[in-house]
Amino acid sequence: MSSPMEPARITGVILAGGRGQRMGGVDKGLVDFRGRPLAAWAVERFGPQVDELLINANRNARRYAAFGPPVFGDDLEDFPGPLAGLHAALGHAAHPLVATVPCDSPLLPLDLVARLLAGLREHDAEVAVARALGRGQPVFCLCRRELRASLGAYLAGGGRAMERWFAAQRVAWVDFDDCAEGFHNLNTAAELDEAARAG
Repeated sequence: MSSPMEPARITGVILAGGRGQRMGGVDKGLVDFRGRPLAAWAVERFGPQVDELLINANRNARRYAAFGPPVFGDDLEDFPGPLAGLHAALGHAAHPLVATVPCDSPLLPLDLVARLLAGLREHDAEVAVARALGRGQPVFCLCRRELRASLGAYLAGGGRAMERWFAAQRVAWVDFDDCAEGFHNLNTAAELDEAARAG
């Protein structure tokens, strides 16, 4: 484990591997928001915060590759959810800490990773998870790479809930009440249109 004064090396992963069911089955990361695909916003805001940037996508790999970062899919079939993306990410990451964000939160905080890292170190945790206005934001997390085996076992046993898996680890919840709007997910076409008009 690194000391508090030792610089951390962090792999960042944009999770774009879902079914997009609430948006009619479209690939959400490629949906337009204010003139650019949602994933492009994540690359721009999240990329500078990490040492390595990857994209987890189960469809349209070539289109995602055009954003620049390497692209990989889940290790498990049938789109089992964001935990499967995290599990695959822990296997592809070059660095010992892995941060994740969803592809559909285009205004994510620019200091997300720094604050999660501070929480991880302060609490000597294995996972740091964002929380805003009392509500957990489990897809926005910073996880130690060595947890891949634990997560693999949880998934193999049928587990899918992120917060239930987090509860079995040493977890630090990090509050972002000052920028809660940055965690708004654009899950439906109506939410996308409303956010675009709010511009």
